[in-house]
Amino acid sequence: MPIRLAVLATALLFASGVPAHAQTAPAAAADVADGKLAYYGQRFAGRRTASGERFNPQALTMAHKTLPFGTLVRVTNPANQRSVVVRVNDRGPTAADRVGDVSLAAARQLRMTRAGVVQAKLEVVGSAKRKA
Repeated sequence: MPIRLAVLATALLFASGVPAHAQTAPAAAADVADGKLAYYGQRFAGRRTASGERFNPQALTMAHKTLPFGTLVRVTNPANQRSVVVRVNDRGPTAADRVGDVSLAAARQLRMTRAGVVQAKLEVVGSAKRKA
C-alpha cells in the first residue's frame, strides 16, 4: 500500500505543474533507517557525484540509494551518540549491506574514521534549498 501512495503522490506532483527542478520524491514512510554506514575520502575529491557537483571531502554530504538530491539527513552514530546533518548529493553505496556513505568531514564529526564502517541511524530532517 505505501508504494501505491508514493506513486500517486508523484503523479500528482507532475500533474500539478510544479517545475521539475522543484519536485522531489515523497519521503519514506518512516523517514528513519538503521544500518551500516561507511565514508569515502580524499581519493574521490574533485570527481563528479551523481548530482553533477564535484565531491568535496570537507563538505557535509552523503551518498544514498534512493533519497532525492538535496535531502537533509541527520546521521547518528549510536555507539557515541554523535550526530551530523548532511545533504544527499550522490548515489550509493554499492555495497548491499550499507545504508549510505558519508564524506570525510561527516565521518570525522561522527568519530568513525578509525572504524571505517559503523552502525548508524538516518533521519530525514528536510531538504536544502536549490541555488537559482
